[in-house]
Amino acid sequence: MRAALIQIAVNEDETAEERRRRAASLVIAQAGADLVVLPELWTTGAFAFGAFDAGAEPLHGPTYEAMAKAASDAGVWLHAGSIPERAEDGTLFNTSLVLSPSGDLAAAYRKIHRFGFDQGEAVLMGAGTDLVTVPLPGTTLGVATCYDLRFPELFRGLVDAGAETLVIPAGWPERRRSHWTLLAQARAVENQAFVLACGTAGTHAGVPQAGHSIVVDPWGEVLAEAGADEEVLTVEFDPATVAATRDRFPALKDRVLGLPAPRTPRP
Repeated sequence: MRAALIQIAVNEDETAEERRRRAASLVIAQAGADLVVLPELWTTGAFAFGAFDAGAEPLHGPTYEAMAKAASDAGVWLHAGSIPERAEDGTLFNTSLVLSPSGDLAAAYRKIHRFGFDQGEAVLMGAGTDLVTVPLPGTTLGVATCYDLRFPELFRGLVDAGAETLVIPAGWPERRRSHWTLLAQARAVENQAFVLACGTAGTHAGVPQAGHSIVVDPWGEVLAEAGADEEVLTVEFDPATVAATRDRFPALKDRVLGLPAPRTPRP
């Protein structure tokens, strides 16, 4: 399988519409790939909290339309990153779109873990509740977004739902880049799955982005890693490696759930 991670730069000198057109061109240029991935909130910037409301759009809004055409023109499965989605009741969500090679919406994932503690995304956006997997020819994607990477139980749930390739678009800050690499490798090793983590370049509302999109195999080996600037990271990987790894080293079979609570010894 050939995957292309588009580590697009998000800068204030470009409008969202201009960036949509540029992103579409970059997607179309990946014709021949099986899967193309864009990062988190690339229309507004993941740290541009003040732009979320004005930049919000319905699920089938302008970003979907542009990316659906690009996926169809390129003939690729496209994880179109995430958008600030405005639901029918007005609630904002950080929502990822996965499109088929015909341009149809195959899945939408509303980010479960919102970043910001008591500010930013955590208070401006609603939380998703559903795990999302997407069957592709040869593998099943498990979909997560940025801050989700810090919560291993989410990925266990995705694996239980059949995920073999974990796709994680992000707007990860440069100051915590070491965490980004470490956690991507950890999620790959503990779940014996491929991890495709696509970040952004540029600066979001004054916050420099880490870049360094990364592809990790089920043994935790880094197959490819981008630099800090805008680039397209392309990698070939064999999805059959997941089953082979899980068969050779069947650690997932030794999981123990529902352990009894500790008991206080009687005197």
